[in-house]
Amino acid sequence: MRNLSSISVVLMVFCYGFLCNADLLEDDMRALLDFVNKVPHLHALNWSISSPICSNWTGITCNADSTRVIGVRLPAVGFSGEIPANTIGRLSALQVLSLRSNQISGTFPSEFSNFKNLSMLFLQFNNFSGPLPDDFSAWENLNVLNLSNNRFDGSIPKSISRLTQLSALDLANNSLSGEIPDSELPSLQVLNVSNNNLTGSIPKSLERFPRSAFVGNDVSLSNSSVEQSNMAPLPGVKPLKTRNWWRKAWFLATVIVCGVLGFGAFGFLFFACCLRGKSEDYHDGFSRKFPKGSMFPEKVISDSHDSRNRLIFFEGCSYAFDLEDLLRSSAEILGKGSFGMSYKAILEDANVVVVKRLREVSAGKREFEQQMDLIGSIRHENAVALRAFYYSKDEKLMVNDYCSQGSVSAMLHTQRGEDRIPLPLDWETRLKITLGAARGIAHIHTINGGKFVHGNIRSSNIFLNNQKYGCVSDFGLATVMSPLAPPIAHAAGYRAPEVTDTRKATQSSDVYSFGVFLLELLTGKSPVHTTVGDELVHLVRWVHSVVREEWTAEVFDLEILRYPHVEEEMVEMLQIALSCVARVPDQRPRMCDLVKMIEEVRHALAEFHTDTESVPIPPQ
Repeated sequence: MRNLSSISVVLMVFCYGFLCNADLLEDDMRALLDFVNKVPHLHALNWSISSPICSNWTGITCNADSTRVIGVRLPAVGFSGEIPANTIGRLSALQVLSLRSNQISGTFPSEFSNFKNLSMLFLQFNNFSGPLPDDFSAWENLNVLNLSNNRFDGSIPKSISRLTQLSALDLANNSLSGEIPDSELPSLQVLNVSNNNLTGSIPKSLERFPRSAFVGNDVSLSNSSVEQSNMAPLPGVKPLKTRNWWRKAWFLATVIVCGVLGFGAFGFLFFACCLRGKSEDYHDGFSRKFPKGSMFPEKVISDSHDSRNRLIFFEGCSYAFDLEDLLRSSAEILGKGSFGMSYKAILEDANVVVVKRLREVSAGKREFEQQMDLIGSIRHENAVALRAFYYSKDEKLMVNDYCSQGSVSAMLHTQRGEDRIPLPLDWETRLKITLGAARGIAHIHTINGGKFVHGNIRSSNIFLNNQKYGCVSDFGLATVMSPLAPPIAHAAGYRAPEVTDTRKATQSSDVYSFGVFLLELLTGKSPVHTTVGDELVHLVRWVHSVVREEWTAEVFDLEILRYPHVEEEMVEMLQIALSCVARVPDQRPRMCDLVKMIEEVRHALAEFHTDTESVPIPPQ
């Protein structure tokens, strides 16, 4: 009986705790609904009392056991007016709050002192006014505080010096006055109080920060060290350990020497094979001996003498060559895609084009030509132009502009690490790629009465234009090709779950593929990759698993984290990407809406960053 009594007590305690936790989550949900129902906003949120708050609500993150809301990220939703009392301030377990890039007004909400566990607060680019709170001691765990680009006035409270965990503080572009308080903050790595009305001298405890942190104020520099643009690493990114530099240098030198010797040996063997005239076995299934300087089999060249088989150029194309000129040009294999092999062709007049040999075309000549006409009519700075095409029984060719910057896939997945030679894909570059690609796809979706579909969005089909913005290619081909077999490798990660026939892709499935591309840019990982133990990992599932645990820097590419002041923008872009990869197509945003979201993130980035923030931090 005693054992039964003990078990009963345990069960009662467990049930009581479970019911209490359920009540707490219910309270959090009611607080958020009160907030969103009382504050006007431009963009609709998918918040519904009938859907699970922890898995379905945009911008909401719960703790590991889904009993409390710990993260609210609602940037650029279009909120306006003041934050009502007794709404969002009831989220007592909140750790991260981002309401940046809205039009929220009023004074700093006093109820925010209820957030005892708050670690990150982003309120920049709003219309807050009045003084800052006198007492910051309630937020002893605060790690990042960004109140920039508002209309706060008054002095900087001395209580900020009690935030011993603070690593980033941004109060720039307000109307703060008085002297800068002496703040012995051991964890502070990023500081910006520029463009206020501050006076006096810079405290010695803050002289380690660069001049740009204080410009736009009437403050004096008492130490020359302020002029140094020394950059501190982000939280969680350790500086380079100098004690191991000689080991790394020796290892790097060994790799370089071995690489040079191996490359030389490979080059010699390749040159010898070319001299002997051996045929090459290409990985698109062809095993033929090509004529010197030619790109395709001799049979195709003979076809060019038939008047019925000729290159069809589109209006506005300035190229002057025929099929035989093209086929006898100097050619280089660029790679194999979902629909065929691509070649770089250098013509006699020095023009460079890309020729794609399509394989598995299921459409007849009439249908094929109609689709090419539609594709060829698309002209946009973020879409690679189709200049000409060719159709015969044996060959179907497309001639596109050549993008000298290369594909995003090549930039993202080759030559990674400390010895990377090409232009690093810093956060600003990735944002430009994302914005350009989004604009290109959004324009494509307006073609043919708003019914046109890209159908093959992936990083290998996104290039950089002359302004280094993303530029999409390979659009509109899925409808004329044979359906691709169920994917089991790299391409699998891009395909929306509802697409079983690649010829029947939709604009909504394009959005899903674009979301995967965003995740690829954010994480640096391929859509499908293997772990050290050869386990196959799908990127979307992996990101969801990390996010369910907690919003941490673990999900992001370490190469981006070398740059300061980017975490919030990355989190916002991650939020956008996750909305794109929703399993239900109707829950995904439209491409035109995505363009606006990404433009908002980039606009805030341009306003927020100072010149010194473009300097990378050495990797660990």
